[in-house]
Amino acid sequence: MKKYEPRARVVIENILPQVEGGKFPIKRIAGEAVYVTADMIADGHDEISARLMYRKTGSKKWLESPLNHIENDVWEGHFRVDAEGEFEYAVTGWVDHALTWFKGFQKKLAAGDELGLDIKIGAEFLKEMMSTNKGSEKSTIADLLSKLESSDYQLAVEAASSERMRNVIESYPLRHFSTISASYFVQVDRLKASFSAWYEFFPRSASPDPNRPGTFKDCEPIINRLAQLGFDTVYFPPVHPVGVAHRKGKNNSTTAMPNEPGSPWAIGAVEGGHTAINPVLGTLEEFEHLINHAKSQGIEIAMDLAYQCSPDHPWVKEHPSWFKWRPDGTVQYAENPPKKYQDVLPIYFETDDWENLWKALKGVIEFWIDKGIKIFRVDNPHTKPFVFWEWVMAEMRRDHPEVLFLSEAFTRPKIMARLAKIGFHQSYSYFTWRKNKAEITEYLTQLTETELREYFRANFWPNTPDILPEYLQNTGINHAAMRYVLAATLSSNYGIYGPVYEYCVNQPVPGKEEYFDSEKYEVRHWDWRLESPMHYLIGKINHIRKQNEAFHTTFNLKFCETDNPMILAFYKATEDGSNKILVVINLDPSNKQSGWIKLPLQKMSVKEGELIGLTDLMDHSNYRWNKQWNYVELDPQLLPCHIFQVTINPHH
Repeated sequence: MKKYEPRARVVIENILPQVEGGKFPIKRIAGEAVYVTADMIADGHDEISARLMYRKTGSKKWLESPLNHIENDVWEGHFRVDAEGEFEYAVTGWVDHALTWFKGFQKKLAAGDELGLDIKIGAEFLKEMMSTNKGSEKSTIADLLSKLESSDYQLAVEAASSERMRNVIESYPLRHFSTISASYFVQVDRLKASFSAWYEFFPRSASPDPNRPGTFKDCEPIINRLAQLGFDTVYFPPVHPVGVAHRKGKNNSTTAMPNEPGSPWAIGAVEGGHTAINPVLGTLEEFEHLINHAKSQGIEIAMDLAYQCSPDHPWVKEHPSWFKWRPDGTVQYAENPPKKYQDVLPIYFETDDWENLWKALKGVIEFWIDKGIKIFRVDNPHTKPFVFWEWVMAEMRRDHPEVLFLSEAFTRPKIMARLAKIGFHQSYSYFTWRKNKAEITEYLTQLTETELREYFRANFWPNTPDILPEYLQNTGINHAAMRYVLAATLSSNYGIYGPVYEYCVNQPVPGKEEYFDSEKYEVRHWDWRLESPMHYLIGKINHIRKQNEAFHTTFNLKFCETDNPMILAFYKATEDGSNKILVVINLDPSNKQSGWIKLPLQKMSVKEGELIGLTDLMDHSNYRWNKQWNYVELDPQLLPCHIFQVTINPHH
């Protein structure tokens, strides 16, 4: 019977949010609130009181905030995580005899009962409170006690039934035999984990001279331009030496011609492996200089973390047990039938030497952190063991909590979710293939209104070097503009692979979602000075995103009903309502569309008939609405969307 506390009568169940019973932390950004609900019951008819306990992990002192009964034995409260790192929270509840007495006293008073004995019982509760409090709290309780002990019966009754009595009972509770739940954890990250605008390009395609490949020095003016466009994260494909053995040629040819550069993801050559720099791009010192230059422009360089090797990687000779050898004496190359990657060797995680392998892989991350990299885009993490990622992510949270990881796992939903649970800060998503209104609303509802919202931060990419979706193939700027607007406004994290995106270079390999003449296998030369209407749109929307905090999270999304399936509308607002945004997008890139939008008035804290002011941040036009249903029209030849800043009861 020792495992039971027989006098702890409160039962606590169904604490939310939590992930797998608390095995994994939920995720928040520093400054955000954590809203917690719990079911609490007790035997009999006594009143329950409860508190939400929280602290930064490692702190000795628990802080507390109220838990309030909502309905049907459900209690709700919240606390705010005010710093990066890990927090923990728990729920405590107890049978509150003083509160039970107070509510019973009020009922007896209303029934006209004699209350002399009840007043004495209340006085006993106050005496116990005095013994456990000091200073001003004690004097407040003593003043109330003097009234209950007064010979003036009416004065005592009034004091015992007063709101002041209730406040004292609730402020200085007598906690006997409390039940305390298990602890749950919150991974608190910096804002970049929740709000970012990514741009991917190949450094070797940065050269202004068509007679040579690009270098890190050539990347600097491009970084400057991207900063002007409002991007805050620039992601480079691998910048390491590229293997020669089985090097792939143009358009993924299995035979490379002389001087063809090969795929950057075939990592490792005589110059080194994952901690070396491709000498064609420059030196390690020049790469560090580029990292610092980007920081001066407000941009972080995100590095590709691809745990795979070319046959020429030093590890193949130094650690042969880290690879799987076939009966003919060759190493098993990567396959995803019918695709074959003869230039890439997967790492053999079932090796007996797994501990040294894990340490070496972690060492790669730490090497680049030391050089100034704080963001990693992780290539195909779903092809490496979950237990490895769980370990290395825990190590990073402990030693480098500022470092962020984006999971590039276009795979099955449960696998993508597992990677997010075990620590990845952001995740590639299925947005790339969600086209019509029904698909978009269903997917975003899943991301924002199910358990996924607690740990899965989607990053929306309309395209990648690997994926040219059918929707964008051989299409014009209106298609690209519409998909860009969707990505950048629906999600607080988004990215594009350019400059093919803004220049609408989108010829596919016939029958596939792949770029013809892909940069993965050859150096391309672009006129980075060329201005496109897409540049204006990108710069405009990135500026709007930065200036309006409603765009800094994905989880405040509320879709609006419309009478036209080609018009998508949604509302976003900050928690305090200080920034309200209504976005309307024409999903038809070819034709003008019009229709009626139903505003979520309750969500907006607006009553029917109240005046609503709207300023379109795209063209600075102004509107006044005072009804729930309102008319809009959008011509994709002129404007792909409205982004309205909403003001309630604006001044005329």
